[in-house]
Amino acid sequence: MADQITRLDEATVAEIAAGEVISRPARVVCELIDNALDAGASRIDIAVDGDGTDRIRVADDGHGLSRADAELAVERHTTSKLSANAGSAAAGDAAGALISSSTLGFRGEALAAICDCATVELVTSDGDAVGTTLNVEDGGTTVSDAGRKQGTTVTVTDLFADRPARRESLAGPAAEFSRISDQVADYALARPHVRFALSHDGTTTFSTSGDGPRSALLGVYDADLARQATVLEQATVLDTNGDDSDRQLDVQGILAYPSVTRSSREHVRIAVDGRPVDDSGLRRAVIDGYGSLLAGEAYPVAALDVCPPASGVDPNVHPAKQRVGLRDRDAIEAAVETAVDSVLTTADARQTEAAATDLTTALDAVDRSDPFADLRVIGRFRKLYLLCEDGDELLVVDQHAAHERVNYERLQAAVSDESIPQATLEPPESVSVSPAAAALADAHADLLDSLGFAVEDFGGGTLRVAAVPAPLGRTADADALRATMDSITAAAQPDDPRDALLAELACHPSLKAGEELSADDAEQLLARLGECEQPFACPHGRPTVCRIDEATLAAGFDRNTTRFE
Repeated sequence: MADQITRLDEATVAEIAAGEVISRPARVVCELIDNALDAGASRIDIAVDGDGTDRIRVADDGHGLSRADAELAVERHTTSKLSANAGSAAAGDAAGALISSSTLGFRGEALAAICDCATVELVTSDGDAVGTTLNVEDGGTTVSDAGRKQGTTVTVTDLFADRPARRESLAGPAAEFSRISDQVADYALARPHVRFALSHDGTTTFSTSGDGPRSALLGVYDADLARQATVLEQATVLDTNGDDSDRQLDVQGILAYPSVTRSSREHVRIAVDGRPVDDSGLRRAVIDGYGSLLAGEAYPVAALDVCPPASGVDPNVHPAKQRVGLRDRDAIEAAVETAVDSVLTTADARQTEAAATDLTTALDAVDRSDPFADLRVIGRFRKLYLLCEDGDELLVVDQHAAHERVNYERLQAAVSDESIPQATLEPPESVSVSPAAAALADAHADLLDSLGFAVEDFGGGTLRVAAVPAPLGRTADADALRATMDSITAAAQPDDPRDALLAELACHPSLKAGEELSADDAEQLLARLGECEQPFACPHGRPTVCRIDEATLAAGFDRNTTRFE
């Protein structure tokens, strides 16, 4: 069914006027993609010349426009997104219709805004034998017949030709096309069942097959990253007022394993109801879902589409709709973080210990398959790394990081919610600290006691330590107090200094570089690691496993044929 274009009343025009601004070529591309998606397109091809001011062409296979609607679509203050009676509604009703609209853009508003600052050719067909071509230039419009199968092609040329100041404010061609590429990638990952193709100056830069999230990740990034990812699909009933149908949150997308990281958080891509948005709260929720699996300042690669209850989204809080307003934001962000954590915990993923420290005592089973069950140990390197074969991949396991993860989860299970056992120091030891740390120790005396430290302020920047943590006989030294104080100081409200302490205690008895490990011990270490709830990283966030596929080795040896040659 074709879009029906209607003219809006002045009250509704006022609500959406901010969205008319075309600030740079990337905004043209986004508006035209929005229109294509709202037209039900399953394929969208984008071609850009230069920085985008020379030429942008967006073609789709959506349901197209009739001639009458095409002529209206390039006029200001017309839209296919609201019903015909919206124009006669009260201003409040019109605004409500805007908020509840599940479509991405305003076809008439977008095209009129683009026509206002460029030359536009629109070729469209709603399936009739004869399609329509509209040419809009210098405020004039010409209409003619077109032979086109169902769908729409919009070609924009000479963007900002009569706005030299705006054209001069643009960055260079490479930077402007990079913006366009990022935006198209956002759409491709937000709509993984739509085929996207992007070309620049006649060369295809990326394309997606429309076969789902993993294929979209493959098109935007590469095959190596796509293999190291897990799909997320989860429905949650938010803990808010209302019945279940008004509280359902759907989250879907794809998460790269924690071994695949980037130095920038920009690779955490967020969409709301299929529209890419720049939402720092939802992005932070995804990053927090990875938790300690990320090391240092590393950020994950992820793409999630968050679909809140329809009445809980206001898409009109930003002129370009790059941000949205969310009702019950705290509950939504918490649900997203939980969903990410849950999927990473249960994923059969590979990545780049009762509290015994041996390798034979099994951990309690986790309800998922063992990600290391099929590995075969084939050797060791520098008495630190286990070399394992897994089909066409070589997996390198850091034996210390792996053993540390096993010990950490054993300690967690052993102390559970109880206070950590203490070992008395006879005589007590003195630890020198800064005056600020001494004051902090006094302020957090109860917390330190629950962690197993008996501490008194001895004056002069000295703490008297009468007892230290000793879970299952694993006794910390007095210096562990400094590390614990550092973890408390690092955050105004420490997330869980108890876990930080357990991570430190797990490190001491773990295998060190240079320690001999028999073949049987190596197999046992992999078995214990496979039983862990989160086997992909040590408790400090370093990867336990790195993967090298056969293609990488073949490239290094300049092998371009089969592996048996």
